Amino acid sequence: MSATSTAGTPGTPAPGATRRPSVGLDDPRLKDRSTSRTYAALALIVALLAVLPLLLDEQTEAVAIRTLIFAILAVGWNLMSGYGGMFSFGHAAFFGIGAYTDAYLLVEHGVSPWISMLVGAAISAAAGTLIAFLCLRYRLAGAYFALATFAFAQVFLLAVQNLDFLRRTEGFNVPLLLEDSWSMMQFEQGSPIYFWIPLAVLALGLFGTVAFVNSRAGQYVQAVRDDEVAAASLGIRVMRYRLVTVALSCAFTSLAGAFYTQYYFFVGPEQAFGSGVSVNAIVPAVIGGIGTVFGPLVGALVVGPLSEWIAQILRDPPESLAFLQGVTGLDVAIYAALLVLIVLFMPKGIYGTLRDRFRS
Repeated sequence: MSATSTAGTPGTPAPGATRRPSVGLDDPRLKDRSTSRTYAALALIVALLAVLPLLLDEQTEAVAIRTLIFAILAVGWNLMSGYGGMFSFGHAAFFGIGAYTDAYLLVEHGVSPWISMLVGAAISAAAGTLIAFLCLRYRLAGAYFALATFAFAQVFLLAVQNLDFLRRTEGFNVPLLLEDSWSMMQFEQGSPIYFWIPLAVLALGLFGTVAFVNSRAGQYVQAVRDDEVAAASLGIRVMRYRLVTVALSCAFTSLAGAFYTQYYFFVGPEQAFGSGVSVNAIVPAVIGGIGTVFGPLVGALVVGPLSEWIAQILRDPPESLAFLQGVTGLDVAIYAALLVLIVLFMPKGIYGTLRDRFRS
């Protein structure tokens, strides 16, 4: 037999040669590498952001902190609506529960905000799970589910405005301390700690999102999002995994509310449960890219400075824009225009579109 007949046939290895194992697109090793790269990228981003408060002036740091609050809201909303496929217009309810739980326990009972955060997260998870169960039990989906969540958020707003122990429309003022206190989460104005706390919460949310999305529960809920009937036919317990996702989303969103109270030393019904809060949760995620890990962060980096720029124009507009001074709703109008442009030209959001182009 000639050498050609043994080694010259395409696809036939020579005698003694080692066959390299093929790696398919669904090979778990590829998934593990991708997840590791995502974790590494997140760690690098968090490390770079941690240096910012040491370089920023006090006013710019305040804008950066506001941006982090937007990012936390968006990450929480994205978990439920992006990965879970349950579009919510009512995340203000869970932000408000976190904010008011912190304020009430601190002002009325002297409870540490660190404990109040956990209590608020538990209450938000329970409330969100109940709301989602009722909506899903009666088969509300799509626009009907979104409107139901908005209605529940408005119910919370009206309830707070009419409850005496929550001080109705007056809200809560957090008492100021004369010196820094870790237990009460109060520090000198302009302290970088006020930046590092929400950054740590955001990092927890981003790393947690990656872990959840790659877990069995996360894979199941994404399968349900893509095709509920097919997922159910495969034995996936649709209601269970949807409710788990809702609970995590609501609990995380409430952390943003608790920190909001501690940072601004005040919370009222509109600041906690107003529809603008839900807008601030939705817009960054949509602009950055729904159903992506980095999308909410990218969107928040756009919306945070943009909101401050709008506020600056309304406070002190240039002569050519003097007619805008004191105008309400300008931020919503600009957000709406921006969303229209994103939907038309970048339907997958800024990060989602750039990611797809890079891959192609």
